[in-house]
Amino acid sequence: MKTAISIPDELFAKAERLSKRLKMSRSELYSNAVKKFIEQNKTKDITKLLDEVYEKNESGIDKALFEMQMNSADKEEW
Repeated sequence: MKTAISIPDELFAKAERLSKRLKMSRSELYSNAVKKFIEQNKTKDITKLLDEVYEKNESGIDKALFEMQMNSADKEEW
């Protein structure tokens, strides 16, 4: 897909130099950069969603069951 974007001149010049040094097209350079950015930030969406879920709900663990499990575990000194 073709698209048009606006970036600062200095950033564009650096990207041009890098694409030439790496012997790749401008499109490939920008595609790789966007892909990496998406990969680095995809967990932020998951974390945000989990935060929203746990903010509204308790863990759902039955308190009596939790107490029984804790009491049944061996006590060890550290």
